Amino acid sequence: MSILNLLVEVLGDYHHQNDEYLFSCPFCHHHKKKLSINISTNKWKCWICNARGGHILWLIKKLNLGKDQLLKFKEVFNETDLNKFKSSTSEVALRLPYEFKPLWKVEKTYAYLHALNYLKQRNITTEDILRYRIGYCESGPYANRIIIPSYDKENTLNYFTGRAFYESYLKYKNPSVSKNIICFENMIDFSEPVVLCEGMFDGIALRRNAIPLLGKTLSKTLELSLLKNNVKDVIIFLDEDAKKDALNLEKHLSQYDMNVGVVFAKSKDASEMGFDVAWEQILNSSKTDFKQFILEKLTV
Repeated sequence: MSILNLLVEVLGDYHHQNDEYLFSCPFCHHHKKKLSINISTNKWKCWICNARGGHILWLIKKLNLGKDQLLKFKEVFNETDLNKFKSSTSEVALRLPYEFKPLWKVEKTYAYLHALNYLKQRNITTEDILRYRIGYCESGPYANRIIIPSYDKENTLNYFTGRAFYESYLKYKNPSVSKNIICFENMIDFSEPVVLCEGMFDGIALRRNAIPLLGKTLSKTLELSLLKNNVKDVIIFLDEDAKKDALNLEKHLSQYDMNVGVVFAKSKDASEMGFDVAWEQILNSSKTDFKQFILEKLTV
């Protein structure tokens, strides 16, 4: 069997472009075929999540498909190629779970329907699912969890969270990577006012330039970006039980001459309130020019 036939067996169909074959990426699951594999050089790279490797065999190992599948691939390479594989490196710092399935692709399974129903209860729309590339897992370490990815300004995956859509003692399961990132950075315009909130569901609900803190504190990367981009207007939207954290954050950002407003979500968080109610609270609480700016944005 040829290398190309084996790749099709593992990755599905492809587009042929010059010396490269484009497949769907098993790491970021982008809706377009962005995983480029050069069969002549054996190098591979995803142009979206930047997963890459110096040899096709590294790709197969990263997919955790088992020894039998790896042996099939090894059989089609000669000794020189195998030596290149041993000396090559692979760079996949973070990837979505291999079992990830995009929710914008309809499935006739109970897990798919339960995942959609859970998101509906959290006021997540079909447009939100597409915009944030939300998916789910039916099996594996993140089984029965909604998967929400975050991408940096280069559209490279920098974090994701897994939220159980069935009852579970562990509601959230996150990858063991640093939170020193800017969540949803590829959707943020730092020339406009920003909203700082707690979690990803809150950020999706708020929509307008909302950055989840993935907690209650400011990451160094986000702080530096606010300063570098000369952000002047910031709204802090945290739960009422995080009042101390919000006020400390307000004090900290105010030292940079930022125009900071604080809103406390009462009884429900932003994702439970939904877009309209959450923004009504922000607009009624805002003591800055930010209010007029947002009112104009909401009418667009």
